[in-house]
Amino acid sequence: MTDTADPIQPPPDDHPGWNPHGTLIEKLGIELLETTPARAVGRMPVVGNTQPAGLLHGGASAALAETLASIAATLHAGPARAAVGLDLNATHHRAVRAGWVRGTAEAVHLGRSTASYEIAVVDEESGRRVCTARLTCVILDSA
Repeated sequence: MTDTADPIQPPPDDHPGWNPHGTLIEKLGIELLETTPARAVGRMPVVGNTQPAGLLHGGASAALAETLASIAATLHAGPARAAVGLDLNATHHRAVRAGWVRGTAEAVHLGRSTASYEIAVVDEESGRRVCTARLTCVILDSA
């Protein structure tokens, strides 16, 4: 896999509720590769996102999963609406010590008031699944 020189940054910076600057997205080094209402793909480095034992922190995997699904849900919600996480669960399958992990959020349900996604986080080098997560977002009218 080659590095993406200019990762996709949707939704646009002028979308209500979207400003990745100074956020956890930036701190974790998450790069967005593909974003649509039904699917979002991104990646995150392992280095800098580990627990003291040198393994990818489970919270970092969960943050990648929630980030991707929330962005897709925001796109699904559309202008003048916002999507916020309501329920997140994650199962961690194996450890990763180096390289990058890639997350893919796929829509399970795209409704008027909720959107749910299943997110697979894999080790980019081996392709092996690291984490499986599910996020449900509630869709609200922006104030």
